Amino acid sequence: MSIAVLEFEKPLAELEDHIDALMRMDAIGSGDHSKELRSLRRKLTASKKAIYAKLTPWQRVQLARHPYRPYSLDYISRICTDFLEFHGDRRFADDPAIVGGFARIDGIPVMMIGTQKGRNVKENVFRNFGCPNPEGYRKALRLMKVAELAGLPIVTLIDTPGAYPGVGAEERHIGEAIAVNLREMFGLKVPVISFVIGEGGSGGALGLGVANKVFLLENSYYSIITPEGCAAILWKDRAYSEQAAAALKLTADELLKLGLIDGVIQEPVGGAHHNYDKAAAYLKLEILKQLEELSGMSSDELVEQRYHHFRDVKYFGEAKA
Repeated sequence: MSIAVLEFEKPLAELEDHIDALMRMDAIGSGDHSKELRSLRRKLTASKKAIYAKLTPWQRVQLARHPYRPYSLDYISRICTDFLEFHGDRRFADDPAIVGGFARIDGIPVMMIGTQKGRNVKENVFRNFGCPNPEGYRKALRLMKVAELAGLPIVTLIDTPGAYPGVGAEERHIGEAIAVNLREMFGLKVPVISFVIGEGGSGGALGLGVANKVFLLENSYYSIITPEGCAAILWKDRAYSEQAAAALKLTADELLKLGLIDGVIQEPVGGAHHNYDKAAAYLKLEILKQLEELSGMSSDELVEQRYHHFRDVKYFGEAKA
């Protein structure tokens, strides 16, 4: 898989290219470069640690949007067995931007639901760039209600810049569809666990995120609005997106400090796109841990805990002029 290189990763890419060139020379017997290779590998490791330990919020957003970042179906295929996908909202149509169905995780039956992007232009058009329409949220809610009837826990994987804002979505009442999901998810009598695996933008993300526990992957973001949207409103110029990202406090570490999420899930060095299997293993470990913790709660306790999980969010402050 060819990995796209972000601007701040270019020094690392240059080192990796140099290492690859020396390895090819060694392979054809063109001298012994083992000493230089050891030195370059140590330098690469140290540079990776230094760069990824000090990423800015905007750089985290770029990683969250990386074109080769694993999406919901990538995780489901690695974490789950017996995944049976369901389609349609039973009202209008199927929305490929949201996928979902029954599955097993280490033998535990669950309902998996997630937003899904595409890898190329054709796939992105099919998946609507991961921006769900009203029928996507209605499909998700239909599957949640099925899970509730079956007494199965619900796991949602969130990766969307926001719900689709087009004319058709407005005509089919996108705001109402999200609002109904928010209301109904608060009353679900089974465990609900949500994971932001990439972008967690606006109500489009929250429409799948009313959960007993909410987690972010290390290089994901969760925000009321995208940095570009915030910059366009506040500065009337999307060029201020980097400043907006910093002001929004949208990274996993910042949200954890504010008490808005329950935890941060580690990613492989450089981001989940560098090692799908390892990223999936980290995610699976947390899913199993939370399923075990929540399994001991009664239906009423789950509803009450979920209510207070969001009701108790009241951190605020005033900035000095």
